[in-house]
Amino acid sequence: MRVLLTTVGSRGDVEPVVGLAVALRGLGVQARVCAPPDEEFARLLERVGVPLVPLGPSVRSVVAGPKPPTAEDAFRFAAELVTARFETLTAAAEGCDLLLAAGLMPAGARDVAEKLGIRYVYACLQLYGLPSRYFAPGARPGTPSPQGETDLETLWEQDAKRVNALYGEALNSHRAAIGLPPVDNVRDYVFTDQPWLAADPVLCPSQGWTDLDLVHTGAWILPDDRPLPEGLEAFLDAGAPPVYVGFGSMASYAPKDIARVAIEAVRARGRRIVLASGWAELAPIDDAEDCFVVGEVNQQALFRRVAAVVHHGGAGTTTTAARAGAPQVVVPQIADQPYFADRVAELGIGVAHEGSTPTVDSLSTALTTALDPGTRARAGAVAGTIRADGATVAAKLLLETQAQVGVGR
Repeated sequence: MRVLLTTVGSRGDVEPVVGLAVALRGLGVQARVCAPPDEEFARLLERVGVPLVPLGPSVRSVVAGPKPPTAEDAFRFAAELVTARFETLTAAAEGCDLLLAAGLMPAGARDVAEKLGIRYVYACLQLYGLPSRYFAPGARPGTPSPQGETDLETLWEQDAKRVNALYGEALNSHRAAIGLPPVDNVRDYVFTDQPWLAADPVLCPSQGWTDLDLVHTGAWILPDDRPLPEGLEAFLDAGAPPVYVGFGSMASYAPKDIARVAIEAVRARGRRIVLASGWAELAPIDDAEDCFVVGEVNQQALFRRVAAVVHHGGAGTTTTAARAGAPQVVVPQIADQPYFADRVAELGIGVAHEGSTPTVDSLSTALTTALDPGTRARAGAVAGTIRADGATVAAKLLLETQAQVGVGR
């Protein structure tokens, strides 16, 4: 069996798909990943020996500018992605039995599968964006909208029109070029009636969220056995557990002066700092020895050694910290991050910072709660409930359902 997996987005959109590819390979399936050609992603795939098929432009080149992308940038990027998917996936999926798409609205992936006559699966990595009768588009799951059900249906219809505006013209132009009829609702066509949810059921419970027939596999976690750098090991051994601060791929979205604010807030609590540079290229504010800067690092190992994790609330970072039993302070910026901030607070394993731009005082106050022994105890208890086998569950399910499809032919 041969499978093509495709995704577009940040590290949190790519690493889970790589985790699934590794799990599939362990079951004897030939799997390769079609993803943006960012150097970070290329190194990740090379490390685990999974072939990378470059897709579209570098994501970092789009989101790491001095300002967030404009509406004009979004329309241009959407059209570029549709074109790239039709061109790249058509060639990459030749001879495959199945095409699975995840990440940023994968318009073009199902169309290629349709043309090639192979099975298509859409997998979402969180609940954000899935149509719901209970929550408005973009609302925090868990915070019911004040509108009635009829109003919510109208809002979701408007959301579908927004997706059509972004992707519809380019998508249907390419469909016509390969002899396929137009699609009226791009969002629903991409999602299918049975999307897969690759998120941890404790952190991201899905019951009652949507009328779609969700297949909840659990989070796709790529095991990481890399040792920590020697300098980091020495820093960790030299004193009490530090506080990790990192905002991942939040480049233009990262709060202004976040490095200074975070460092001063952590120092106010008498703790040392591990500062992750990330796509925002965060840097220390002085030469003091209580701050150690890291680049891309084994978070699974590091988070087990820290007192708390201050981050943006991406699905991957939240899950890794939860598995490690590390208390969290989530400072959400965009998309699904407010949801994960709320969920961390609901579970009692950390703090959801009020607002996206912390001050030294507000972050210091949040850290006081996160560093409380009771929060650490709850984080440790929840850690034991976070499953690590989601990628294996999904890989086996792909094999089983593919066999059923084969029997039906």
